[in-house]
Amino acid sequence: MHPASTRSWRVAEGTILVYRLFDLGEAIDLSRAEQLVATPRSRVRLESPQSTTALEIPRPPLHVVLGPRALPLASGPRAAEASAHLFDYGVASVIYRVPIPPGTDLADLIPLAEELLAQPTPALDVAARTEADELCRIFATAMEKPHTWDGLETYHVFLVRRLQEPAKAQEALALAPIAELLLGETGATPLSQGERSDVTKHAFSYLEDDLAVVDWNGAFLLEPSGVGDIPDLLEFATAHLLELRYYDALLDRELHAIYDEIDAGRATPNVFTRRYSKLQRRTAALLLELSEMTERLENAVKIVGDFYLARVYQRAVRRFRLPDWQGTVLRKQELLAGVNDLLNDAANTRRGELLELTVILLILWEILYALLRH
Repeated sequence: MHPASTRSWRVAEGTILVYRLFDLGEAIDLSRAEQLVATPRSRVRLESPQSTTALEIPRPPLHVVLGPRALPLASGPRAAEASAHLFDYGVASVIYRVPIPPGTDLADLIPLAEELLAQPTPALDVAARTEADELCRIFATAMEKPHTWDGLETYHVFLVRRLQEPAKAQEALALAPIAELLLGETGATPLSQGERSDVTKHAFSYLEDDLAVVDWNGAFLLEPSGVGDIPDLLEFATAHLLELRYYDALLDRELHAIYDEIDAGRATPNVFTRRYSKLQRRTAALLLELSEMTERLENAVKIVGDFYLARVYQRAVRRFRLPDWQGTVLRKQELLAGVNDLLNDAANTRRGELLELTVILLILWEILYALLRH
């Protein structure tokens, strides 16, 4: 546990944000989805998105209120308010807001953090996927190429708006059990200084009394202003990671399928069959889809005139290992492009051979015809 401290870390006002993100399709027409959710028969309602001058979101996600829910956890159900964000690149983020009872010490939240961050949550994942599937059904006409994928991304934000005993950011970073909270570490043996430093080194403060500590699966925010910019940025980064993981898995499947077709001889470059051209069109379509995905992700969010938020976002990007995932996807994309070029070259070679054979046959026919006439 954290070194002993006479300082109290009781929460006066706070919320735990539990995120479950799913890839539902290639894209979502948000304008069409907004029309659908605004119908009188809809069982969900729409809230206006938060406005901020720091974040520039060309296509802001659609915010849908789902209502009160009981969060199914192994320790028992917990009351929460559920909502969802629909992103135009086909991602649905289901968000559960669990209030922190006033007077709760941060140390008392560590068992819950262990349950959420360090242990599997199958019941919660299934409940969130059910919410996402229902959204997919409601917005079916706004979905482009819907699909089913077993993968999901999780994230958790411990958002403290006010402590009962106000504290400076550096004091909280040094004495509060933040590392234990973000690791879900309930063991009696204290964390090593190296492990604690690895978590707390990703800490940011703009004012003396605010603090953001970003880890790979959760974040701790002490935010007296109540502004939700940082949770929104972390959600965008998590959605970005989900998309990269989805396309990484998709490329693996497609490349294996293409190799299997070539090895089995079903895709032999033959100008007299359509199988080869179908395979070429398939690889070209996938390359186009990947290019569109990359463009959408790069333009999903921009930070304007706020270097503090930019630093937080860039650190989250590195902490989530997004450059590594993006590099993996790009390498597989280049491999797919190479396969497509090789197939195209093979087809052109086969067509050239056929043309040469045709010319030879015509010459032979001319010779034979001349001999037969004489």
